[in-house]
Amino acid sequence: MPQPKSPEARSETIWFDGDQVAWEDARVHVLSHALHYGSSIFEGIRCYKGDKGGAVFRLREHIERFFFSARVLRMDMDKLYTQEQLERACVTTIEQNGLEECYIRPLAFRGAGAMGVLPKDCPTHVSIAVWPWGAYLGADGLRNGIDVAVSSYNKFAPNTFFALAKIGGAYVMGSLAKIEAVRHGYAEGILLDTEGRVAEGTGENIFAVLDGRLITPPLGHSVLGGITRKSLMIMAKEDGIEVVEQTMSREMLYMAEELFFTGTAAEVTPIRSVDGIPVGKGGAGPITLALQDRFFAAVRGQDPRHADWLTPVSPAVVAAE
Repeated sequence: MPQPKSPEARSETIWFDGDQVAWEDARVHVLSHALHYGSSIFEGIRCYKGDKGGAVFRLREHIERFFFSARVLRMDMDKLYTQEQLERACVTTIEQNGLEECYIRPLAFRGAGAMGVLPKDCPTHVSIAVWPWGAYLGADGLRNGIDVAVSSYNKFAPNTFFALAKIGGAYVMGSLAKIEAVRHGYAEGILLDTEGRVAEGTGENIFAVLDGRLITPPLGHSVLGGITRKSLMIMAKEDGIEVVEQTMSREMLYMAEELFFTGTAAEVTPIRSVDGIPVGKGGAGPITLALQDRFFAAVRGQDPRHADWLTPVSPAVVAAE
């Protein structure tokens, strides 16, 4: 089987249906239902290295959403594992690979059974992969901001699919929008919903600063209830910043004093221009940078107010590798 070209995009083992298997042995059948019909769910989680070693950021909340996505897709996840078992499997897989900082990808998918859209006799498989992964939108973009464009693709309407669940097939649209953005020289795209309202990035939530207030689209507008999104909203309120969930029109992107993306992969990434129009002074704004600093302090265990957001990775196991 061909191996990933990027040396960072792999580790030694992957947790697969309850066992640690070699990276190259984590294989699926070509007739797996998920390959043909997108019937998979997933999570994106990060483990950060802090002063006391590695710790996973908001692991419980991610696994709770994983089980929610399974319910939406009618997967009987509860019959296979408990949430606590999968939380422990995430930590064990990190420890097994000797990592203190990494990206974590739990995945559940329907395997091979009877062909057709009805997943008859298609077993549910669960895997957890971990690997070192740096800044998703680039280290420079993380500090100085990225250039984005409004996509020609629209986010699906709330009554057509499920935006709050992380279902594999739903991300085809985001993939197309990302391809379009990169092809046109942008780092990322912003999708509007079918009513022309701002929804989110191809895999990120979006925030705007207007008149000193932090504004983000509400969950009913075809956006994912991001865990990083929720965390930033909590920390902003702690800092005395007014946080408002409200409809955002396209032109509000051009009016904004600051804009930034949030997400497990994107973390807190400033947006410096939209459609070639500078945001504010054309770089990362002060509120964005302050919240970014708060975020990285929290994920690295430097904010005692949110110590309960972290699940430690055993230093003894890591040191023994």
